[in-house]
Amino acid sequence: MAAPIPKAELHLHIEGTLEPELAFALAEGNGLTLPFASQDDLRAAYSFQDLQSFLDLYYALMTVLRTEDDFADLADAYLTRAREQGVRHAEIFFDPQAHTARGVPVGTVIRGLARALDAAPEKHGITTRLIMCFLRDHSAGSALRTFEEARPHLERITAIGLDSAEVGNPPAKFREVFELAREAGLKCVAHAGEEGPPANVWEALDVLGVDRVDHGVRSMEDPKLVARLAADQVPLTVCPLSNLRLRVVDRLADHPLPAMLDAGLMVTVNSDDPSYFGGYAEDNFTAVREALGLDEETLRALARNSFQASFLDETTRETYLKEVDAHVF
Repeated sequence: MAAPIPKAELHLHIEGTLEPELAFALAEGNGLTLPFASQDDLRAAYSFQDLQSFLDLYYALMTVLRTEDDFADLADAYLTRAREQGVRHAEIFFDPQAHTARGVPVGTVIRGLARALDAAPEKHGITTRLIMCFLRDHSAGSALRTFEEARPHLERITAIGLDSAEVGNPPAKFREVFELAREAGLKCVAHAGEEGPPANVWEALDVLGVDRVDHGVRSMEDPKLVARLAADQVPLTVCPLSNLRLRVVDRLADHPLPAMLDAGLMVTVNSDDPSYFGGYAEDNFTAVREALGLDEETLRALARNSFQASFLDETTRETYLKEVDAHVF
């Protein structure tokens, strides 16, 4: 069997890589009891009606993450799987507010993640970037306070992002913290157009000034927005298996990915929260290839897009693009 095509993963929540085996191990190490009888019982809970039903479990399981070692173990476990899936570069989201609200300092989170990420090039052959996300269903003031708490650690952060429950929490709510981030020299990304309308994508672009849009699949409902995204080649970090599990699409065969490519959009394929949604990076490539009938050159184009849309330096980017071009399916 051929190796997976080299790719960058640009939409990956590190908390969403917490597999049941590690969740139980961390719970035991921290003297906690999970409300599930077994790992299989926990896996059975991974059946979601919508984004909120997923988020409820997602935040509940985070309670096992307490120490620097926990966060280092979490990131290293993801990187081990990512390498097997052909990931050569990963830009990893984390949610500091979900941890500080439990009394875990932001420095503990960042130092633990950074420890695994620093070892990743030699240990896993993967380069990384770290993206600090704000929870959009929390207040703008909370985001600002979190940014200031993280300021001593900004040398470890490449970008800020915006995630969690989209409906009722438009991007404009977070204008101020995104302005502070740009002033600090950080890149900006935001979830928009997943469960929320195309208007959220417009706001992410024009109010927050994002460099990439995370998800963005509902952009296809607005022809003017599609034209804007195509003309500016704004990257969209699409997550097909996530869209299926959270009922953004009823069947993977109905996914708008082919139409997005046909419209000239800069689309990438990613795993989002792979422990919960049934697949890591290459699993998503395989799923869309089979469900949508994508040919090898389309898969190669998606892999190229992932590096083009990344926050890599040009020299490293070109090295990875050559690997994509040389790949034999």
